[in-house]
Amino acid sequence: MSTARTPSSSPTCNATSRSHAPVLDSIVDALCAEDRGILRHVRKPPCAEPLPSAATVASLVEQLRATIFPGYFGADELSPENARYHLGHILDKVRRGLRTQIKRGICFSCDPTAPKPDCADRATQVTDAFLKRLPDIQMALMDDAQAAYEGDPAAVSPDEAIFCYPGLRAITDYRIAHELHLLGVPLLPRMITEHAHGATGIDIHPGAQIDRRFFIDHGTGVVIGETCVIGRGVRLYQGVTLGAKSFPLDENGKPIKGIARHPILEDDVIVYSGATILGRITIGRGSVIGGNVWLTRGVPPNSRIAQQAPRQEVFVDGGGI
Repeated sequence: MSTARTPSSSPTCNATSRSHAPVLDSIVDALCAEDRGILRHVRKPPCAEPLPSAATVASLVEQLRATIFPGYFGADELSPENARYHLGHILDKVRRGLRTQIKRGICFSCDPTAPKPDCADRATQVTDAFLKRLPDIQMALMDDAQAAYEGDPAAVSPDEAIFCYPGLRAITDYRIAHELHLLGVPLLPRMITEHAHGATGIDIHPGAQIDRRFFIDHGTGVVIGETCVIGRGVRLYQGVTLGAKSFPLDENGKPIKGIARHPILEDDVIVYSGATILGRITIGRGSVIGGNVWLTRGVPPNSRIAQQAPRQEVFVDGGGI
């Protein structure tokens, strides 16, 4: 004879089966404790929406890459006859999926003390505004691919850069994330660029401003901060850091947000591997910054900055000369 179970009156997080080991009960209760604030955005007023899904956002970015570079990614049997149907089909899926994730991101940032906002309408407007920018994103990335081809003697075509170069992969995700950032979408832009960071080792904040014909060669270890401004035709190599020198603090000792604190690189600047450029300084147009240079001051256009050569000494019979 079966025994009926008594429904639990515990909170949602605690409404798990008590058939597991009793030692886990206290651990689950502690992890779900409201005073920790971890669950403050999970299906709570004013918007009872779950958080954005990292896996879904990453999948949407892959679908966007297939629309930006049709035939390179996604379906590989496109023709002039079926391309419009294929892209329309993908974009319809992307529109629905992205609208849902944007809505979740908007709800994530809702003020629980404010009247319930119309997150669904805003998500639709933002999604459509973003999709209208895809042709401009595509043109910018084609310029980036051409710059990779022209800037790397090992590249046999711009197509190879599109297929194979981690730098272009990171720039693609950045350009998608940057447009969402400009539209005020919470959370998703960072999710996109951090996914690219994990895949490529290249860390670009979606708030950075980067012009066209941008090329990152090799790329591992490159860091580009939130308030960087990068001009047209800039080239970076692996291990370059465009960072902040210091963080102004408020009266509570916390970093002050929204201050321009990262470098400005004007057009046609080249920064070689391992260089570190810190602070709100300007690297003038056409300058070349050598490998492993540590730079905290601006330089005029067409400068050539190299690491100081180490002093060499000759020793004879144990004595320095």
